[in-house]
Amino acid sequence: MYERQMMIERLTGVQSSKRSYYTELKNTVAELQKKNMQLEIIHEVMKNLNVEMSMDDMLRNIMDKLITIFPFDRISLSIRKGNELILSNVYPKKLGYLPRNVTLEKENSVYWTVIQKKRMLFHTIPFEKEEGEFIENQIFRVNGIQSALLFPLHSKGKVTGIVSIGSFGILSYDEADVAFLQQLADQFAVCLENVRLYNEVLTTQKEWEDTFRAVIDMIFVVDLQGVIMKVNEQATRFFQPRNPPLVGENIHDLFLQEKEISELLHESYQSQVACFREIRLADNRIVETFSNPVFNEEQQMYGFILYMKDISEKKRIESQLIHSGKLAAIGELAAGVAHELNNPLTAILGNSQLLERDDRIDPVSRSLLNGITNSGRRCKNIVQNLLTFSRQDEYLFEACSLNEAVEQVMSLVGYQIHMQEINMNVQLDYTLPKINGSVQQLSQIVLNLVLNAKDALEGMSSDKRKIMIVTGQEGDFVYLSVSDSGEGIRKDHQSEVFHPFFTTKPAGQGTGLGLSVSLGIAQAHGGFIEMTSEPGMGSRFTLKLPKIESEGGEP
Repeated sequence: MYERQMMIERLTGVQSSKRSYYTELKNTVAELQKKNMQLEIIHEVMKNLNVEMSMDDMLRNIMDKLITIFPFDRISLSIRKGNELILSNVYPKKLGYLPRNVTLEKENSVYWTVIQKKRMLFHTIPFEKEEGEFIENQIFRVNGIQSALLFPLHSKGKVTGIVSIGSFGILSYDEADVAFLQQLADQFAVCLENVRLYNEVLTTQKEWEDTFRAVIDMIFVVDLQGVIMKVNEQATRFFQPRNPPLVGENIHDLFLQEKEISELLHESYQSQVACFREIRLADNRIVETFSNPVFNEEQQMYGFILYMKDISEKKRIESQLIHSGKLAAIGELAAGVAHELNNPLTAILGNSQLLERDDRIDPVSRSLLNGITNSGRRCKNIVQNLLTFSRQDEYLFEACSLNEAVEQVMSLVGYQIHMQEINMNVQLDYTLPKINGSVQQLSQIVLNLVLNAKDALEGMSSDKRKIMIVTGQEGDFVYLSVSDSGEGIRKDHQSEVFHPFFTTKPAGQGTGLGLSVSLGIAQAHGGFIEMTSEPGMGSRFTLKLPKIESEGGEP
C-alpha cells in the first residue's frame, strides 16, 4: 500500500511540489527572521543610543548588533561641519589609520562623492595603487579593507555626515540590505542631531550658570509669592551657614527688617517694569537693589530677578571725597586766618611780656597781664594747629622711631598725668623698625591722643582712671595704640570725631582740631588712624605708619 502511494506521488509530481514548497517556506521564514532581526537591531540600537553616550560607545553598540546579520569588520563616522568633513570616530580603534578629528580633503575623495550624490556608494579597493584613485584607498589598504559601503547621514534635507562599513573581504548585499542600512543610517543621523542639540543646550546652560555664579553681587530668582527659586553663590555666602538653605524660603521672611524689599517687589509687579531702590540692610550695609520682572513666552509675568549690589565701600569713598573737599576748603580758609592772626598775636604777646618786666606794675595789673599772655599763647597754639591742619608748616622727613615721639610727649605731660592720679601704662617695643617721618609732627599726634585719653577720664574715680600706650609692628606697619578706660564715644558721634572743629568737650575746652590735625599728619606720612570705641567701655586710637623699605624692597 505504501509503495503504491509513493508511486502515485512520483507519477503526479506531488513529491517534487512538497520539496519546493518546503524550500520556499524555509526561505520565507529565514527572510522574516532576518527582517525581524533588522527591526530588533534598529529598535535596540536607537533604544541604547542616548544623548549621554559617547560616539565610541554608539559605534560599538551598532557594530555589536549589526554584525549578527551583516558581517563586516570596521565602522567609522565622519561629521560634516560647514565645508569640512571631519573623521570623528573609528571602531575598532586599532583600525584607525588617521588620527581623530582630522579633516578629509575634498579632491578625489570617495567620502565627498557620497555627500555630493546624497546616496549610498559601494566601493572596492584595488590591491595596488592606481593613478587618480580616491585618496581614502591608501587608508583602506593599510587597514586591510577590500570593500566598503558608505551611507550618507540625512538630517533636515542636508547630508550631515558619512557612516562607512568596511570589510576585509568583498561585501555581499542586496537591495533589502541597502534599504535597511540606509534606514539605520538615517536613524543614526537623527540620534546625532539630538546629541548636537542636547550639547548645545548643555553648553548654553553651563555658560548661563557660570555667568550666574561669577556675578559678585547677590542675585535671587523668586516667584510672584516671593518664594526663592534660585540664588547665586554670592547670596549663599552672604547668608551661610544657614539651615534650611535659601531655596524654598520666602524673600519677605529673609529680609524681614528691610520692608523696602517688599515695597520694591510690589512696585515692580504693579508696573511690570524694572524698579530700583537704595536700601540699607540690617547690618548697615548699603545695597543698590533692582527688581526685574520675568515673563514667559505668553508674556505673562511669573517672577522676579532681584539683583543686589553692595555699594557700602563706594558710599564710604564718596563720603571721603566730600570730606576731603571740605577739608581742602577749610584748610585754605584756616591758612589765611592763621596768617592774618599771627601778626596781631605777635604784637599782643610781645607787648604783654614787655609790660610784665616792669616792676612798677601793681599785683592786680600783673595778674591781668598774665591772663593776656596766657590767652595769647593759647591763641598761638590754635594758630599753629590751624597751620599744621592746612599743611602750611614744612618739616624735614627723615628716618626716625615712633618710640622717640612717645618718649618726648611723656617727658612733657607724663608728670602732669601722674599728678592727676591716672594710671599710665607705657609698653614700648624697642625692636621697632624705623619710619620715614618728622618726630615733631608725630609727637603732636601722640600728644593729641594722650590728652584726649586724659580728658576722657574726667569725673571718674582714681581706681578706674587708666591709660595704656603700646607700640609694636604688624605686617608692613608700625603702630601706636592709645587706650583709655573712659565712657567711650557715642555711636552717633563715632563717624564725626575726625571732622575738623567737632568736639565732645564743653564749650571753651576744646577746638575740635586735635584728631583732624592728627589724621592729616598720619596721611602725610602714608599712614592712617583707626578708632574702636564701646560706650561705657572706653576707646582705643591706633596710629599705623609704613616701615622704611630696604634697598631690596623688604621692610
